[in-house]
Amino acid sequence: MRQPMIAGNWKMYKTIAEARQLVIELGAGLTGIQKVEKVLCPPFTALMAVRALLEGTDLGLGAQNMHWESEGAYTGEVSPTMVAELCQYVILGHSERRTYFGETDVTVNLRTRAALAHGIKPIVCIGETLTEYEAGETGSVVERQVRLGLRDLELASDFPLVIAYEPVWAIGTGRAATADGANTVIADFIRPAIARLYGDAAAQAIRVLYGGSVKANNAAEFFHKPEIDGALVGGASLQASDFIAIVQAAAG
Repeated sequence: MRQPMIAGNWKMYKTIAEARQLVIELGAGLTGIQKVEKVLCPPFTALMAVRALLEGTDLGLGAQNMHWESEGAYTGEVSPTMVAELCQYVILGHSERRTYFGETDVTVNLRTRAALAHGIKPIVCIGETLTEYEAGETGSVVERQVRLGLRDLELASDFPLVIAYEPVWAIGTGRAATADGANTVIADFIRPAIARLYGDAAAQAIRVLYGGSVKANNAAEFFHKPEIDGALVGGASLQASDFIAIVQAAAG
């Protein structure tokens, strides 16, 4: 049995003061919900403030990106050693990073390997664009992203890696994939691609989340599917009541 995970990607929202307020609002509603791993991923500027508020709770903390080098002349970047001081998780390869900032399967792989080497659990995002979806290329795209993005990893026996399947055409558009459709992509393409790299045990152990216009009113239908192990939540993670409702749906 894979433990469900709900991770909130706050993207480029929330000042430090706003982040503190959101965590306070989330605290009471989330603490009592068992059987679900809960992760908050605020902007870099708010990580330290959020970390202080999460001490003593069962909520995890994640960064939204990370460079692969431990240090160096990379102005504006944040290294894995810096992230590891504050976070247990890091989101890698989000479609917005691929679209706007030149991320590729190769750089996602470098970042993923660096995260694992520094004891950080990567949440690796994959997914097809609208053009690829309409051309019937979903399977080949996600298989390629798994094959190239996850190759040559040093995986411990507990497989400390999470994949987020996020169809690009569903992110922030209000147009979610169907639960059946997402479940099929994971079952037919993503898990077999993992199995070809690391074997059936890894394919069955690694959690695969769904992301893309996940809301309180549609989350449960995704979580009822056997291959979907939770969600990477964008806009709905910025409202305490919505995020709490999504976590409750994952808890069943």
